[in-house]
Amino acid sequence: MAFDEHLADRVRDALAGEDGVTERKMFGGLAFMVDGHMACGIVGDDLMLRLGAEGAEDALERDHVRPMDFTGRPMTGMVYVAPAGLRGAALRPWVGRAVAFARSLPPKEPRRR
Repeated sequence: MAFDEHLADRVRDALAGEDGVTERKMFGGLAFMVDGHMACGIVGDDLMLRLGAEGAEDALERDHVRPMDFTGRPMTGMVYVAPAGLRGAALRPWVGRAVAFARSLPPKEPRRR
């Protein structure tokens, strides 16, 4: 599945200056990792956010947000934001919430090779 390259560039801009950010192809799209934890990504033309259970529940009360149901079942703590909810300055706060959640998680153990 292709992902929206323009949206990817906007997310990169929103993440500029953040330490520990990497990119990884996941879910048929692009994921942005913060210190090894997935924070957000792009699937098709939707922004995917990892916000934790409470953050996702709060986000679902907003327009243009729906549960992430990539597998056919909603994934706890994850939401999609449709393009209509990402216009103008609306993207940056969403990315900020996902980064804050990722930074709240315990450090990742180094991968063994």
